[in-house]
Amino acid sequence: MKVYKIKTPLEQSAISELQAGDKVLISGIIYAARDAAHSRFDNLIKQNLSLPVDLQNQIIYYMGPTPPPPGKIIGSAGPTTSTRMDQFTPALLDIGLKGMIGKGERTQPVIDSIIKNKAVYFIAVGGAGALLSKCITECQIVAFEELGAESLKKLTVKDFPCFVAIDSYGKTIC
Repeated sequence: MKVYKIKTPLEQSAISELQAGDKVLISGIIYAARDAAHSRFDNLIKQNLSLPVDLQNQIIYYMGPTPPPPGKIIGSAGPTTSTRMDQFTPALLDIGLKGMIGKGERTQPVIDSIIKNKAVYFIAVGGAGALLSKCITECQIVAFEELGAESLKKLTVKDFPCFVAIDSYGKTIC
């Protein structure tokens, strides 16, 4: 199995090369956001207001970490179920988001939007949050601090392991 090393922000040429089932190691900046932050994004989009970060060619990781243990920058950082964000995903893809990391299947409207926007959906291994957190070298809350674990976080990652679950052509392993 070939392993692709990709950097963020994502380039269309890299996305186009990926196929469902490929193993990927992601390095760079990704954003962590779950249900509550996605609801805030949705409200801002509906009001034609700017989001607190530019998501153009970026990746959102569906994750809310546990509190960091002493001396660590982040606690366990495993993926959450992606379908909980499906109602918000097409609008984010339409404004330039190019990748998502989570776990589980996606609905048909999300798959259609992935194809339309030439994006990609990655899955991370559920239950491996403590191991995944070792790939996160920085964590900063950038918006919605009052949401606690569900605040919007900017993460710097190095060789964050994922698999392509849905490629930009709509082929899926889910």
